[in-house]
Amino acid sequence: MGNGKKIPLRRCSATGEMFPKKEMIRVVRTKEGEVSVDPTGKKSGRGTYISKSEKAVEMAKKRHSLDSQLGVKVPEGIYDEVLRLILREKLL
Repeated sequence: MGNGKKIPLRRCSATGEMFPKKEMIRVVRTKEGEVSVDPTGKKSGRGTYISKSEKAVEMAKKRHSLDSQLGVKVPEGIYDEVLRLILREKLL
């Protein structure tokens, strides 16, 4: 029948598609208002997820979807860091 283990799904803030949590990158805003990439998915704060595709990152950047999800202006460096993580994972 199956092992009964439930796979947590999260919605991509750029595309709106649902993916398993492990296939996404979390971006988090702390109480102090700092925005950072959370590769572990365990930092405290308000988080949003983005799928691991370059297209999704470009879409999020263009639509400012991370800004609206987190309630603050997301620095350009965050998008670059997410792209670096995606490219590094593709190489491995």
